[in-house]
Amino acid sequence: MSAENGGATDRYTLGVGGGAHQPDISCDVLLHLSTSHLGRVDDGSSVSDTGRIRTLKPARAEVEMGYITPYETAKGRRYRVRYRKPDRTEAEKRGFTTMREAKLYLSMVTVSKSKGEYIDPSSSRVPVRMFADSWLKSKQPPMSKPSYYATLEQAWKNHVAPVWADREISSIRRSEVQDWVSDLATRKSRTVVLRALGALAGILDVAIDDRRLASNPARNVRNLPRHGPGKRRIYLTHDQVATLAACSAHPTLVLTLAYCGLRWGEATGLRVRSVNRLRRRFVIEENAVMIAYEIHVGTPKTQERRSVPFPARLAPMIEQACAGKGPEGLLFGDGVNHMRNSGDKGWFANAVRRAQEFDPSIPRLTPHDLRHTAASLAISSGANVKAVQRMLGHASAAMTLDTYADLFEDDLDEVATRLNAQMPLVALPSGPQTRYARPH
Repeated sequence: MSAENGGATDRYTLGVGGGAHQPDISCDVLLHLSTSHLGRVDDGSSVSDTGRIRTLKPARAEVEMGYITPYETAKGRRYRVRYRKPDRTEAEKRGFTTMREAKLYLSMVTVSKSKGEYIDPSSSRVPVRMFADSWLKSKQPPMSKPSYYATLEQAWKNHVAPVWADREISSIRRSEVQDWVSDLATRKSRTVVLRALGALAGILDVAIDDRRLASNPARNVRNLPRHGPGKRRIYLTHDQVATLAACSAHPTLVLTLAYCGLRWGEATGLRVRSVNRLRRRFVIEENAVMIAYEIHVGTPKTQERRSVPFPARLAPMIEQACAGKGPEGLLFGDGVNHMRNSGDKGWFANAVRRAQEFDPSIPRLTPHDLRHTAASLAISSGANVKAVQRMLGHASAAMTLDTYADLFEDDLDEVATRLNAQMPLVALPSGPQTRYARPH
């Protein structure tokens, strides 16, 4: 144990060793004492008239790991904790109202250093925006699809940055994140809220990886917006599809979307070499999406190549679309430029309006609604869920069932009808009850 006279006060180190040249392995408490504080110390050690703390020290090295000193404020006595960081520089934290709180903090620091989990508080006093660029760069293509990256960038700029960009990462509390999520949910859809929360959590994960933050306050948020009823899906009948195609400037594309279930980008990304005319199959291996008025060509959504059949009645129209184009030519359009859907003023919206003049029952719809129509027509024709999954390119059959559960409900009556037709038992009357016996 050592004592250093500092004038009006003495600095005491409670050591746990006996050799001055032994390794730094102890946790010592330094008490700031004056002549008016002789006697009993807060930790129960006794102090003599000379100000020395009487304690027994194991036969190990005495090294100073940290110490606590009191100081006076207008609101009373407070305690300051000083300790050495792993790089051997000194750090301090003040404002503890009791010696117990100060000791607890010093113990936590010591344990975190011994486990290699110590995080320098000064390194956490940096704004969230410092890690946003690094996180966004990690999501840029080819690390993720351009369309997905665009949504993340919008989530950061529109929802995360205005609230959190200038906040120090160490000052963010989970309760604040919860309040933000709850407020955002009153104005935006569940998808937008979860994407914004995911962006904030991902950015703070970068700070954790850099050892600037111990835990992520944006993870494990308890209350999130629930699933709503969702957008009502539109399913056209065969006659409505025929009417829409007849009123369209691109009938072959309309029929392909309605009977093959391709995504818009998959259909417009088809090339002549993607058509297997003998087997009547489309080979889906490219996806053309428009982001900020620019076409980006990449892989399909599930990253997997797949083969999708098309009806025999569509074959002559596909053959005509291939005419005069080389293997690399785009199947739909002029063969060079990818077709675009220009919203309410585009060719598809005009086709819908013209079709509604002939058949008012046709609802307002988008090209993606024809994908839902394809699922509906396939299921009504008797296709099983696995076949529909492969046609649509879903990651799993469970996803297909979850997406189109309402379509499979109609199959229950058909199942009962088929079972009844094949039921090998006959009913024989027997009073008020009915007993069953196998026919001879």
